[in-house]
Amino acid sequence: MLNDIRKPENNISFSSFLSADYARDYITQDTPYDEQIGMAAKAIREADHVLIGVGAGMSAAAGAEYGGKFFEENFAEFQRVYGKGQYMQDMYSAGFYPFPDEESRWGLWSHLALIAGADLDVTPLHRLLIEAIADKRSFILSTNADHQFEKAGYPEEQIFATQGSYRRIQCKRGCHPKTYDSVELFRRMELERKDGRIPGALVPRCPVCGGEMTMNLRVDDCFVQDDDWYAAEERFSRFLSRALGCRLVLLELGVGFNTPTIIRFPFEKLCREHENVSLIRLNRSKAIVPASLGSRAIGISADMAKSITDICNALDQTGRSES
Repeated sequence: MLNDIRKPENNISFSSFLSADYARDYITQDTPYDEQIGMAAKAIREADHVLIGVGAGMSAAAGAEYGGKFFEENFAEFQRVYGKGQYMQDMYSAGFYPFPDEESRWGLWSHLALIAGADLDVTPLHRLLIEAIADKRSFILSTNADHQFEKAGYPEEQIFATQGSYRRIQCKRGCHPKTYDSVELFRRMELERKDGRIPGALVPRCPVCGGEMTMNLRVDDCFVQDDDWYAAEERFSRFLSRALGCRLVLLELGVGFNTPTIIRFPFEKLCREHENVSLIRLNRSKAIVPASLGSRAIGISADMAKSITDICNALDQTGRSES
């Protein structure tokens, strides 16, 4: 994670990086797994820069759980109040429940924000990856809101989390460009919640318009991009602009087709437009890659925790043999 002090002539903006252009020639590679791991390690080893694209699959591979037994154990109170219908099956679906009032909505969301964000710690796999690329100039572009890379020790100034944070809230109407760290408020809500509801006195109100507040998560056009968001966007732009003049590896971790225009499609676009860029796509079930990229694209369809561990081990073994 070395600093790069060179100044690019022109920065590539985040808006120009985004892409909705999907490949028409996706294939599932039939290269043996061990050979793919070796190819991925070689690409990273020879790269000058590594841009890591992180989706929900990374947290899941690291151990984060969202449904099943975990949900039933941690959200039993809400299943008792609202039933076990279509919403109360996992954390993602639960957030869309049509709550009858603000006390109920924040009862669920404060609990969810703590479990999925502030109190979540699935960092061993994140730390392993960070250590493996420590000698590279790197940056993380993430659609996750759980702060796991920061908790694992990766520099916050080298992360652009585009979709918000489980730690912060904003005006529901987005009336002003500011967000608020609310972890301590969530902990108070957790202590005082009863039957899924918090006391009315704890319901947050916008300090500007007096209206409702909501989580700072991108779900509609009212999502607030505050000063920190724009600062991270600028740092991402500078990194990418410099990296495109060197050997760049795009390491994509658990990115599906939920919001592909932010990481998946832009990564493919960069590879199409720059011959010095290669793509490593790790995904348990969606590791298809464009055939037109040839050997510059490696799509590994396997358990991501194993794939990341194997790549890191391959890098470590090579480092020892060269020392």
